[in-house]
Amino acid sequence: MARYVIDAVTLLHLMDAGLPIDPSHRLVAPKSIRSEALQLLLRQVRAGARGEAAALATHERITALKMRLLGDRVSRRIAWQLARSNGWDSLRDAEYLAVTRLQADALITVDPGLAATARDIVPVTALDTLLVRE
Repeated sequence: MARYVIDAVTLLHLMDAGLPIDPSHRLVAPKSIRSEALQLLLRQVRAGARGEAAALATHERITALKMRLLGDRVSRRIAWQLARSNGWDSLRDAEYLAVTRLQADALITVDPGLAATARDIVPVTALDTLLVRE
């Protein structure tokens, strides 16, 4: 069983594309992932890119998805250290990298910026790794 961290952008991508996650894999993420995904949905609704009913339906699917969510003292501390040592103004990316470092085999993201940031800090693997193989 492999454990993978995904970010909110990747979570929405999985939901929107209806991609099947291999049940032998486990998802791990910071506690903030669901709120971040909801924020992204709100932005899409406000921009007219997604209807409100569709956004709320996506939120329900996100809520139903089984993920281990972490926000403990150790992961927050590691996130702080990563942000400080890399000169980042935000803890957003640092939280995903901290959880990857502590609890997962690799980070999976469709966000090229996060992938580039992560490459020298934690293992990063392709989205296909997470999916059911036919």
